[in-house]
Amino acid sequence: MSNNKNNTSDEAPRRPGVLKIMQSILAGALGVQSDKRRREDFSNQNPLPYIVAAVLFTAAFVGALILVVQLVLSGQ
Repeated sequence: MSNNKNNTSDEAPRRPGVLKIMQSILAGALGVQSDKRRREDFSNQNPLPYIVAAVLFTAAFVGALILVVQLVLSGQ
């Protein structure tokens, strides 16, 4: 038997899941992210998933604001 399970965890850090990335983006946007979670996020080797998720969240947020303003203005 080989110890591949132990070797792979030492060689490559575990990638964050989609849910964890979404939670980090939302917590960061609201300003309620814990220091422990922030450290975990910044210890990840690849920031690309967080950047992509943040850009998509920002675009969706701005789009939602535009939609709400349009709905309010059309009702007057």
